[in-house]
Amino acid sequence: MKRIAVLGSTGSLGTQTLEVARVFPGHIRIVGLAAGWNRELMEQQIGEYHPRLVAFAGNGLAPGDFQRLTATEMAAHPEVDLVVVLTSGRAGLLPTLSALKAGKMVALANKEVLVIAGDIVMAQARDHNTPLVPVDSEHSALWQCLQGEDTAGVARLLLTASGGPFRGMSLSELAEVDATRALAHPTWNMGPKVTVDSATLMNKGMEVIEAHHLFDLPYDRISVMVHPQSIVHSLVEFVDGSMKAQLSAPDMRLPIQYALSYPQRWPGPGWGRLRLEEAANLTFEPPDDVRFPCLRLAVEAGRAGGTTPTVLSAADEVAVALFLENRLGFSGIPRLIEAVLSRHSPTPDPTLEQIMEADTWARQIAEEEASR
Repeated sequence: MKRIAVLGSTGSLGTQTLEVARVFPGHIRIVGLAAGWNRELMEQQIGEYHPRLVAFAGNGLAPGDFQRLTATEMAAHPEVDLVVVLTSGRAGLLPTLSALKAGKMVALANKEVLVIAGDIVMAQARDHNTPLVPVDSEHSALWQCLQGEDTAGVARLLLTASGGPFRGMSLSELAEVDATRALAHPTWNMGPKVTVDSATLMNKGMEVIEAHHLFDLPYDRISVMVHPQSIVHSLVEFVDGSMKAQLSAPDMRLPIQYALSYPQRWPGPGWGRLRLEEAANLTFEPPDDVRFPCLRLAVEAGRAGGTTPTVLSAADEVAVALFLENRLGFSGIPRLIEAVLSRHSPTPDPTLEQIMEADTWARQIAEEEASR
């Protein structure tokens, strides 16, 4: 029986994680739930799963037979075995570090944690001999393909991207995109921040940075390929020319289940089991970083290292929030991020304090640039 704390339980991935837990009551016990502001859903989840630990940032949560604490405290609590980090943005960083320091296995879906502070997070995992496993479908695919392999034999990792809802649009058409259209992803059901990042391809750039940290491979051995069908979730190419790929239906409950069950595989309900005869036409094409410059900006930031990826992530959070508020156009997202990056003087090998300072600075500069 794994005792699990779910951070971000009321979000899209949080509700899917709890759906997986519902199917495996003999394997999983939900002992902790953490969420931001959706009080009604949080109370429903508490009523169903009866967690011993609750972290809620909002007000008005009904009293119950549970302990109130912060997400960072929950992540290190002795009653927790596995911490599932599903929050977006910098909110996931301190709980992840807390869990790793306490020797808790972490299942990570928060891209920004490794983008903001990948070197520090991975060092914490190594120092405390604590597993950190990916939940993202692409990194779960790479993780599965690399099991039993020596990374010295890996020529490159290929992350697949759906291309988002605007693949094939011209630059003039992209300039007219609004939030409603950007949130209508053709394949995945995700939260608004991740959905917009998918539309700009920023999420894929961040996933390149994640893969660099998770699998300890240089950036010149990590590539991106657009695969609109979202059936091949990523591939590994080996030095002898052979390839491994992980295929499944585009359903996040599959990688969530594997992260929770690892090192076992639990026989599950299928989650829309893939039928190969219905997925015969699989296409691949290179990404267009002229129309979608966020991918290029992210990879360049990863290569620069230091506090540059932190600034990228913070500027992107501000830019996406402004776009969702109709205060910034779709094409303005990469322009704003690039403007903030151009004003940044990177700090190499930053401490956690310097990372948080860079994050705060980037948010302030992004707001300043956006107001012009």
